[in-house]
Amino acid sequence: MAGSGGDGGALARLLARLAVLAAIGCLAVLALTVGRGGLEVIAAGLLGLVLGAAGVWWFLAYRGLVRLFGASLAIAAPAAVLVLYAFDGLWLTALVLILCWAAALACARAALRRAGPARARETVAASRPARPFLVMNPKSGGGKVGRFGLVERAERMGARVVLLDPSAPSDVTALAREAVAEGADLLGVAGGDGTQAQVAAVAAEHDLPFLVICAGTRNHFAMDLGLDRSDPTRCLDALTDGEELRVDLGDVDGRAFVNTVSFGVYADVVQRPEYRDDKAGTALTVMPELLVGDRVRRLDARVDGTSLASQQALLVSNNAYTSPDALHGSGRRPRLDGGELGLVAIRVGSAAQAADLAVRGSQSGALTVGTARRVEVTADTAEIPVAVDGEALRMATPVVCTLRHRALRVRVPRDRPGVALPAPPVDWRRLVDLALGRAGRTAVRWPRTW
Repeated sequence: MAGSGGDGGALARLLARLAVLAAIGCLAVLALTVGRGGLEVIAAGLLGLVLGAAGVWWFLAYRGLVRLFGASLAIAAPAAVLVLYAFDGLWLTALVLILCWAAALACARAALRRAGPARARETVAASRPARPFLVMNPKSGGGKVGRFGLVERAERMGARVVLLDPSAPSDVTALAREAVAEGADLLGVAGGDGTQAQVAAVAAEHDLPFLVICAGTRNHFAMDLGLDRSDPTRCLDALTDGEELRVDLGDVDGRAFVNTVSFGVYADVVQRPEYRDDKAGTALTVMPELLVGDRVRRLDARVDGTSLASQQALLVSNNAYTSPDALHGSGRRPRLDGGELGLVAIRVGSAAQAADLAVRGSQSGALTVGTARRVEVTADTAEIPVAVDGEALRMATPVVCTLRHRALRVRVPRDRPGVALPAPPVDWRRLVDLALGRAGRTAVRWPRTW
């Protein structure tokens, strides 16, 4: 990724100028159509967004007729906006505005991404392990272990493989400790992120390299390490042609985590036995009692020196995600060695607050995004549900989350897709500076504000 010098810098400036021109185009369209529906397009769009968000809130937070009304409103509001555009002849104005603004945002993010400093992850050469030990879960990812022949391939490379029994719970931490005692010089896991974290903790404790094999359903940790999640056999190449990088390891009351620790609504939902078989149905069934009424659980947190009160949901992550998309699993972490926890907290208690969140996004008072060295979560009960890398647990309050900086040695193959830098937040002042050539090198920063 080039900086502002050379061809890369010239392209970044060109993209910045195109973004500014597209934004000016939006303003010009509005100015030219003020008397012919331009403002009506904006007002109708905002009203549709507000009503749709309110409908979603009523659908999630209530049952019976209120839920039915909410679902109807969530569908009808945007549909009504489209009908209004069509019958009042505003569709062309709306389409031009949408296209101009979409082009402005796309060019702006591409410009800032290219103008940001390239940052290669620090890796060191790694010798071939003599006694690698791997734990594999045959059920993970719908049976990826068997489908890709991971056991046979790993054993041909000299690894000792333990296949977990799907019918009986296994103590993978004990298996890893036993392997270390018998002389294992590398630990690895083919399974979900929860299993990865348990074995990673043992590897970090003994300063042994840890191998991630993408055999889980999502494998967010592998994604942010830059591994190929579509072909887990490529992860095994690290045994013969690998290199190492050091990453942070999260800690929640003595238990390691590689991705996230969730408190509040999501943690409550995953505690239900029926959740694994019917995620959506379980969530819709229990959401009303978790969002409104006397049984709502409120959480307080101490984030370094700052207090957060009465939150409905908290997500603490091993390094910060680039956006609150982490709440529903689509966020990305540009780095795993930053030495700070990420935090996303949400408090929505009414349709009005849901609408405010939909319109204002991260600027809404319902959402808090930040980073911290230490997060302490408390509640008015002796213990609370906690989801650690998706695993349902209960922990005594207060629950403390910290980070062990660069504690984990991760063995990765030399040939891997790598990590694509996520699109940065759009900062128009910085973008204008870049477009006018006033920025020698525009740094990509991920703002974290309380």
